[in-house]
Amino acid sequence: MSDGALAPTKSVPTLLRRLGPGLITGAADDDPSGIATYSQAGAQFGYGLLWTVFLTTPFMIAIQLVSAQIGRVTGKGLAANAMTLAPRWLVIALVALLVAANTFNIAADIAAMAASLSLVIGGLNHEHALIFAATSTLLQVFLPYRRYAPVLKFLTLSLFAYVATAFTVKIPWSTALLAAVWPKTNVSADYFMMVVAVLGTTISPYLFFWQASQEVEEMNGKHRRALRKLLRGGDPELTRIKIDTTAGMLLSNGIAFFIILTTASVLHANDVTNINSATEAAEALRPLAGDFTFLLFGLGIIGTGMLAIPVLAGSAAYGVAEIFGWRATLEAKPDEAVGFYTIIATATVIGFGLGFTGIDSIHMLVWSAVLNGIVAVPIMAMMMLIVSSAPLMGRFKARTWLIALGWLGTALMALAVLALLGSSMIR
Repeated sequence: MSDGALAPTKSVPTLLRRLGPGLITGAADDDPSGIATYSQAGAQFGYGLLWTVFLTTPFMIAIQLVSAQIGRVTGKGLAANAMTLAPRWLVIALVALLVAANTFNIAADIAAMAASLSLVIGGLNHEHALIFAATSTLLQVFLPYRRYAPVLKFLTLSLFAYVATAFTVKIPWSTALLAAVWPKTNVSADYFMMVVAVLGTTISPYLFFWQASQEVEEMNGKHRRALRKLLRGGDPELTRIKIDTTAGMLLSNGIAFFIILTTASVLHANDVTNINSATEAAEALRPLAGDFTFLLFGLGIIGTGMLAIPVLAGSAAYGVAEIFGWRATLEAKPDEAVGFYTIIATATVIGFGLGFTGIDSIHMLVWSAVLNGIVAVPIMAMMMLIVSSAPLMGRFKARTWLIALGWLGTALMALAVLALLGSSMIR
């Protein structure tokens, strides 16, 4: 098969095999931290925030399409491309913020996974946290990408626990769907802040770096060339990226919809309106919806965490390695990419260690959200400049509709960050 070729789809299994970086990236967005945000949205405001899922979907698809196309067309990750447009010091500063945000996010996710396992089977949180941190790091370091990618793809199935959870509780579907398409006006500061939180949770910088680098991994693994080096063809590969990314982002936001739906139907309906973590949501569901619903919700936290931690650590490692010119691939053996794997291990170990400092997961999530917000806007702006650049993208420069949607998403994120900073100063 020639570079960029895409054989006709013959079956559903064939289509599923072609879903890769986009599917994994979308699923990793629903990590335990995201589950906590969506649970709080449902608990605090009922069905009143279901509309945010529909608002963020097109922008999420657009910006992830941009990141995927940059990786596949140029054959390089985001940090490497960014250094062709921006000063090296600026790229280093942005990647440093990314690493810090990811580390806090890893810490919060490991803590949530450990607490969930303790709720399900008992035991000590720190012991469980060590198991999760060690397993994730060892898999990334010692399992080649061609074998690790299917593991990550399999873990996306854990998200369907939240679809199943929704069908174990009583949901007034007509009321919920009406609120989703025709929400009631709410001008409170708390409501607005939750809208910002959902937006920031859905569109996160680590997803940009991960998907771009995974496209490079896929390209190298199949011994193909960067699309901009092709004299002709390549369009089917962009079609594959579009299908993969759209499917991944629809899955991600679909799961967010079901989490908000479930917590609104059970927690908000029973006046449980303050949820500070995914584990608290699971605990609150148990007496109201039963053990089976609790079990599904709790196991979902563990499964999504095992998917998200390698994405968080890996995206940080790709960014740092590209800046310093280190080999950056999960296909390499440990001694062939020492710097790259050191960043993965260090971010995970520090994240695990933060669990012993006494800092609660809520503060770690807040710091992660603030850092993500600060770094997201300039990175999105640079991505839009890259994907619009004929010298960098060649004949695969993004189409007008994608450029317009990407810049709209960037503007929306900028407004969200300004609102977040403004409200923080007022308080």
